[in-house]
Amino acid sequence: MQKVTVLGAGKIGAAVVKMLHHSGSYELTVADTDVQALARLSEAIGIKTVPLDVSDEAKLYSLIQADQVVISACSFDLNTRIAMVCLKVGASYFDLTEDVATTRSILDIAAKAKEGQIFMPQYGLAPGFIDVLGFDISRNFDKVESLKMRVGALPQYPSNQMMYNLTWSTDGLINEYCNPCEVIRDGEYLEVLPLEGLEHFSLDGMEYEAFNTSGGLGTLCTTLKGKVELMNYKTVRYKGHQYLMSFLINDLNLGQGSRRNLLKEIMESSVPITKQDVVLIFVTCSGWREGKLEQISDARKIYHADMFGEEWSSIQITTSAGVCTAVDLYFQGKLPQRGFVRQEDMPLADFLTNQFGRCYETASNVSGAIASTPTT
Repeated sequence: MQKVTVLGAGKIGAAVVKMLHHSGSYELTVADTDVQALARLSEAIGIKTVPLDVSDEAKLYSLIQADQVVISACSFDLNTRIAMVCLKVGASYFDLTEDVATTRSILDIAAKAKEGQIFMPQYGLAPGFIDVLGFDISRNFDKVESLKMRVGALPQYPSNQMMYNLTWSTDGLINEYCNPCEVIRDGEYLEVLPLEGLEHFSLDGMEYEAFNTSGGLGTLCTTLKGKVELMNYKTVRYKGHQYLMSFLINDLNLGQGSRRNLLKEIMESSVPITKQDVVLIFVTCSGWREGKLEQISDARKIYHADMFGEEWSSIQITTSAGVCTAVDLYFQGKLPQRGFVRQEDMPLADFLTNQFGRCYETASNVSGAIASTPTT
C-alpha cells in the first residue's frame, strides 16, 4: 500500500481521496480545517482524518512523512508553503493549481529535491490532461504552426442569463478570469489579457464561445517556445458568458485586489452549484508533415456520472482523475524520479491506459462541423 496524504477535503479533494481509496492500492490520510467535511469522509470510507490548518508549518511538518506523496487540494495561495514543507521532509508533491506564479515558485523549490522526490504542480484537467493531449498531438508534426487548446466545464442544463453554474473552486475561477494569460505568438512568448481573444465555434450542433484565461498551458510555453508559431489556451463557455463576466470584472473593477473577495461573494451567493455538468475538451493542431500542411483535431466530452454509489460532477471526475493518474504513474516508475515534472513528461498512452485516466479514453466522441470565427 502506497502512502498518500491529501490536504483539503472539499469537492475535489474528497473526490481524489475516494478515487484513490476505491482502487485498493493506497493508504490515505486527509487533513483539513473543516471537521464536518472530514467526518463525512471518515463515515463514507473509513480513512484516517486529521483536523489541521496547513498554514501551521510545524503541525504540517509532523503530519507528512518522508518518501510518501502529498497532494494539495488547497487554495493556490497555500501551495508554495506546502511544497516547502514537503522539500524539508523528503515527500513528493502534487497539486491542482492553475496559478502561474505559484508554479514558478514550486519550480525553484523542486531544484533542491533529493533523488526519488518530485514536484508536479498543475495536474488536473486544465492545466493537466489538456497539456498532455496537446503536446502529444504536436509531436505528429515535423514543424508546428499552431496549437490551440480549449476546455470548458459547463452546466448541462444552463438556465440563467450567465449561462453558467459553479462547478469547482470559485477562487480558482476568479484567478483564471483575472490573471495574465500566457501565449506564444509569432514564435515568441507573450502575456495577454484575460477575457479577450473572444471566438465562437460549434460542436455537435451546439454554439460555444471561448476566450483567454490564465494557467491552462501549464509549462508548454517553456517547452515549445521556438518550436511553434502560435499556441494558446482558452476557456469554453456558452455564448454570452464572456460579456457579462467582462462587465463585472473590468467595467465594475471587481477583478482588482481585494475587490475579488466581493466578486467571490457575489458569485457564491447568486450562481448555484451543479453536479449536472459536462466537460468539453477540444485541441486542434496544424503544421507541416512530410512537406504537407496538415491539421489534427481531438474533441471529446465527459459527463457527470455515478461513481462509487454517488453522483459526481464531470469536473470532479476529470480533475481528480488527472492527479490520481500522475500519482499512480509516479509510483509505477513511469515518470521522472527527481525534481520538477511537467505535464508533457507523461506519455498520453500511459495516461489513457492508467486505471484512473481511462475516463478520458472512454469520453464521448464529438462529431459534426467545427467552425471558428476569427479571434479578436
